Amino acid sequence: MKISTQFDAGAITVVEAENFENIRLRLRPDNASEFKQWFYFRLQGAAYEHCVLNIEDAGESAYPEGWTDYEAVASYDRVNWFRVPTRYENGQLTIEYTPLSNSIYFAYFEPYSSEQHLNLLGQAQGSGLCQIDDLGSTVQGRDINLLTIGNQAASDIKVWITARQHPGETMAEWFIDGLLGRLLDSRDPTARTLLDSATFYIVPNMNPDGSALGNLRTNAAGANLNREWETPSIEKSPEVYYVREKMQEIGVDLFLDIHGDEAIPYVFVAGTEGVPSYNERIQGLENDFKQALLSASPDFQTEYGYEVDQFGDANMTLATSWVGHNFQCLAYTLEMPFKDNHNLPDVDFGWNGQRSLRLGEAMLSAILAVLGKVR
Repeated sequence: MKISTQFDAGAITVVEAENFENIRLRLRPDNASEFKQWFYFRLQGAAYEHCVLNIEDAGESAYPEGWTDYEAVASYDRVNWFRVPTRYENGQLTIEYTPLSNSIYFAYFEPYSSEQHLNLLGQAQGSGLCQIDDLGSTVQGRDINLLTIGNQAASDIKVWITARQHPGETMAEWFIDGLLGRLLDSRDPTARTLLDSATFYIVPNMNPDGSALGNLRTNAAGANLNREWETPSIEKSPEVYYVREKMQEIGVDLFLDIHGDEAIPYVFVAGTEGVPSYNERIQGLENDFKQALLSASPDFQTEYGYEVDQFGDANMTLATSWVGHNFQCLAYTLEMPFKDNHNLPDVDFGWNGQRSLRLGEAMLSAILAVLGKVR
């Protein structure tokens, strides 16, 4: 039996791997911070063995409530992922499964690799509708890429979408994958109508370093990027610094920041009710947008989510708060679950990459519904 993590986003610490029925593991923290929850590892030599994998320190993770009603994902080929029996008791997460082949992968959520990210950029550029720009480099020297789709006319509505500030939230890039696929389809009437009057500025992965390192929440310098928007620096948070600079150069009329939530088993949004510039116009746009997304996707709901900030109480270091306030625009954080979506459960797969992708496609319909009102 062998457990390994020497691949893109691999992360786990092996305590003991001698007994198939008591494989002892611990979560590995982000490379430069104490956040830990993401895991991704390969198990070999266990075909037809009843395996009990115990992550002994799950109760010390960043979001222990995320383990309640959670099931890990597994794959033999890293393409087809499925949920496996998982339980959380007394601070320990236990995965119990009998592999049908000698090599199997387990992960916190369906991964979206650095190679997939680069392929996504290449496919977008290959459409002939997308321009790729390099905004700068991450802490470890990886590219920070911006995709521009549209005519870039001065009169165009400027739609900004960022994803995966928290690298373990891989569903965010799956979402972008779906949104781009539809937006770049020249036969799709919604996409064509949008691009008649809007230009999209999309950052599919805000945290390439953290993604490759297998971090849950931070970049290579240990910065939580979604707490850096008020005062980013080139040294600690260049990813936010360069994107923010480009926003200030171009302007923003509508902003979406795409995330995943460990604990809440629903798709939901969080707005800018707490920022100083919040007003009735933005409130009306928020209501219209939520109604449009409800119509576009049964996976979305508005009953469950974060507690709404009181006026003036917003955390201005968050992307949605900073962008919404500074550009006085409709700005939303979209959250998807690591668990299944209780609104529309799927026993075999839970919430996964494909469902995130489909939600990305559906999002274009909601954007179209409010596009004429955002200015």
